Amino acid sequence: MKPWLIATFSAGVLLLGGCASNDNAGRYSIKQDRGPDGAVDLSRVPDAVPRSEPPSRWGNKSPYTVLGKRYQVLPSAEGYRQRGVASWYGKKFHGHTTSNGEIYDMYQMSAAHKSLPLPSYVRVTNLDNGRQVVVRVNDRGPFHEGRIIDLSYAAAYRLDMLGKGTARVEVEAITPGAKLMTAAYGRSGVPAEQAAITGRTLQVAALSSVQGAETLASELRTLLNEPVQVVHAERDGRTLYRVRLGPLTGTHTLNWLLQQLSQAGYSGAHLVDLP
Repeated sequence: MKPWLIATFSAGVLLLGGCASNDNAGRYSIKQDRGPDGAVDLSRVPDAVPRSEPPSRWGNKSPYTVLGKRYQVLPSAEGYRQRGVASWYGKKFHGHTTSNGEIYDMYQMSAAHKSLPLPSYVRVTNLDNGRQVVVRVNDRGPFHEGRIIDLSYAAAYRLDMLGKGTARVEVEAITPGAKLMTAAYGRSGVPAEQAAITGRTLQVAALSSVQGAETLASELRTLLNEPVQVVHAERDGRTLYRVRLGPLTGTHTLNWLLQQLSQAGYSGAHLVDLP
């Protein structure tokens, strides 16, 4: 059994709480996940249609812990965009309960995500072939290192990633009633949003301990692969050590950086213009 499948099962048990005792006993009769037994043409399965929905009663607890790791649920999907590896899940979970209490249908356009609010809508682009789908996020996972989204069998079929099992993707949130964020590219080929923050500085925290500031700076360098500096300043008769990300390289978008910092527990980060 693949580790990410075990993790998805664990997430369902954890987040659904009271439903786990009797309903989950022996529920997964298939040991190894797979697609349908016969050939199925899913090329015409429509994308999920984004619409305004209230947060699900289940699956939005924050923070939550799976396999010893703690996760934060984002307060909103707006502006979310990330690149990484996608996987998929199929028949083993078909007909069973998702993390938000709905029934998983592998023939519908849905997905599992670790931090997006349930439900959310995202556009997923296969970076190797350019194929795109719009899916509704109603489940938690995958909790396999390095994977950012678990797609339904139908979504994986449409992205032409079933054979390999995983794919390099970009996941971009769609806010109902608002335009999907798309990058505008300049002559340099760098998205305008990225270019706009190049050379600027993002203040993450102001701490009274130099040791704490240096420790945070080291963690941020590892997490975000951006330069980090600690700047000391006097305020009200005491010294503060300001941890600042930058000057930014433009490798990431501002939204992506803010989301990563929020998940790490630093939601008050803001751009500062240096003289």
